[in-house]
Formats: sequence, structure tokens, C-alpha cells
Amino acid sequence: MAHPQLDVILAELEHNRAEREELYKHFHQHPELSLQEFETSARIEQELKSYGVETIYRLGETGVVALIENGEGPVVAARGDIDALPMAERCDKDYAATGATQIDKNTGQETPVAHSCGHDFHITALLGATQALLNQRAAWSGTFMAVFQPAEEIAAGAQLLVEQGIVDKLPKPEVYLGQHVLSSLPGGAVGTRVGAVMSEAASIEVTLHGKGSHGSMPHLSVDPIVLGASIISRLQSVVAREIAPAETAVLTVGSFHAGTKSNIIPETAVLQLNTRAFNKEVAAHLHEAIERIIINECEAARCPQPPEFRYYDLFPLTQNEENATLRVRAAVDEYFGADSVELAPVPASEDFSIIPDAFGTPYTFWGLGGFADQVNAPGNHSPAFVPDLQPTLDRGTAALIVAAAPWLLK
Repeated sequence: MAHPQLDVILAELEHNRAEREELYKHFHQHPELSLQEFETSARIEQELKSYGVETIYRLGETGVVALIENGEGPVVAARGDIDALPMAERCDKDYAATGATQIDKNTGQETPVAHSCGHDFHITALLGATQALLNQRAAWSGTFMAVFQPAEEIAAGAQLLVEQGIVDKLPKPEVYLGQHVLSSLPGGAVGTRVGAVMSEAASIEVTLHGKGSHGSMPHLSVDPIVLGASIISRLQSVVAREIAPAETAVLTVGSFHAGTKSNIIPETAVLQLNTRAFNKEVAAHLHEAIERIIINECEAARCPQPPEFRYYDLFPLTQNEENATLRVRAAVDEYFGADSVELAPVPASEDFSIIPDAFGTPYTFWGLGGFADQVNAPGNHSPAFVPDLQPTLDRGTAALIVAAAPWLLK
């Protein structure tokens, strides 16, 4: 079925493509760290005001929410995350963020920064969708809420906006929409699914307490390095022998630090672990197994005190609600045809669901294919992750509008 109102709104993308491309390049070349997106949020607010948006909320120092009230009808919210990563970019684009740095407020050190996860596309696509809807008010009715969320990379931004009162200050949406550019989909594809779409995740810092000694007197020590090696080996059995083959689980030991010199047995060792699961029960099992194994290994090693566990960067499961997802999928199928695909569960993680859960609102989240050469495409967080400018930017902007259409079109 044709939707002439949708065509009218999407025609805006033809009119301002050059401006949106330049805006994307600006955000790409000026990445900022989580909770330090000061210039990014200022530029977002500047753009919104230039479009004629009258109602803009600032939540926290860098969260921005725009509200377009356009008569009676549902409230539809869409989210774009705005932070970048503490890493250097390596690409050959003429708009590369070569040499981009920022002082990390937590360490006081200057660090390279890059949009190596694609949030620059998310910002620009949401701005473009907001502008198109504002310019074509006659084609739709209801309220559109654009949520520019900081600090997704450290799982802090969505919770911050909740703490800053987004639920109390803004109307409750009927649906909450979001997207993420990926290399796991064909270029220009829009992929979604009902149910678990991105994994629950946690990082765990474990401090092992041993007993220091001279390297020539190991019998006087409780060696945390030997203990750590035993723990790492034992943890490899958790997924292989404790998780059912039909389930998906990941347990990674990403860091092991101990000691200062070859002939000193240190007193402590620190492990950093990461877990991923598409099921809350599986995630709980992983954490129970980690603590069980480490505590018992420490007891077997005669540690002078128990290990310490610190959980951080906690990402909830992203699980698309069925009715909202089916409505979005039908609209995307109709408009994008063969470029509408089924998205396999993505083992990466998101804090996207925290805000709709706080509202008590159903949500749906989809992937956006970013590379024509999918075979050689780098993964998110690679220093070479710079998706093709087009059709990615147009498709991401259009996808937000098409996804909102089932609720907003007259």
C-alpha cells in the first residue's frame, strides 16, 4: 500500500543531502569521550534550533532531548547515542579524525578519540529525521521525541537521563526506537528481529590476594600469578561444560596484571573479565560460576584473604518487544523491500533499553548495514570502522522515519 505522506517526508532527504553529509563529517572529525560530549551536544542543540525546534531539554551536562508536538496522536521517541571511544582512528577517508584527542577528565591524560562505533551516523540520522518531520508537519500527527543520549559506551548515559528526570519531564512514548550501524549486515540493509537482539554484558574486576616473597623463596609465598593462571584455565570450562549447547554465552579474560620484577613474587594480581549472554538466567549462571571457581581456587591456594569482585559497565539485555517490532518490520519490509532483512542476535551490548523500561514503554532496535564490501568490513570498535558515507546516512535517516510512520502518519 502506498503512503504518499511518507513519500512527502522522505523527499526532504533529497533536498538537504549535502548539508547532512557535511554535518556528519563535522561530528566524525570532532569525537568526544563519554560524559564529555560538550561540543557535540552544543552543536546538536544549535542544529535543532536552526530547524525551528522550540522545545529542547538538557538532561545532565550533555544529554539533549527535542520535542516536536504536532497535534493529537501517539508519542514516538527515537534515540541516537552521541559519544565516541578512547582510541585512534586509522582510515583513508578525506574526513578522517586524524589526530583527534581529548583530555580524559578521569585520568587527566590526553587520549586519542574516534567515532569507531558509528555514533556519528546515529546523531546525524536522528537530526535529519527530526528536521524532515518538522518541515512536513502536515503529513503526520502526534509527538516526536528525539533523544540524543550521552555515554552509551560506558553504560552510563541512559541511566543518567533517567536519574535526571526524563520520565517525569517528558511525555510517555507509545514506542521507543533505536538503531545501530553494523558491519554484520549488507551495506544499506535494515535488519531487526523479535526478541533478544543484543546481549546482556558485564565487566568484572577481580583482585587476588597472595603473599609476596623473593623469587628464590617461592615456598614462603602464596603466588597470585600461578593462582591467576589456574583460574584463567579453569574459567575456560564454564561455557564449554556448564552452559547448554543451545544457549549463547561468552566469558573473556581480557586483562591480567601482576608483578613488577622478575625475581619478586607479588602480593596481588588483578584480572578483568567480560561476560555476554542473551538470557538473564545464563548471565546469572556465568557470574555465579566465576565467583565459585575463583573463591575455591583462592581457598585451595591458601590465600590470606578472599578475592574481591567489582562489577562495572553493566549492560542490560536488549530484547525487542513483539508487537512494536512486527509493526516496524512490516513498514520496513514495505518501504525497503529486499534491503529489509532478519538480524541475527548481536553479541555486542547496549544501554538502549534502560529509558523505555523506565517509561514502561515497548521498544524495538534494529541494525543498519554500513559497508558495501561486507566481506572485508571491519567490526565496530576497530580503528578502521568508518562506514560508507552513503547510502548509510540516507538509509539510517529514512529508517527512523519509516519506523515511526506506523504511529505518526495520518
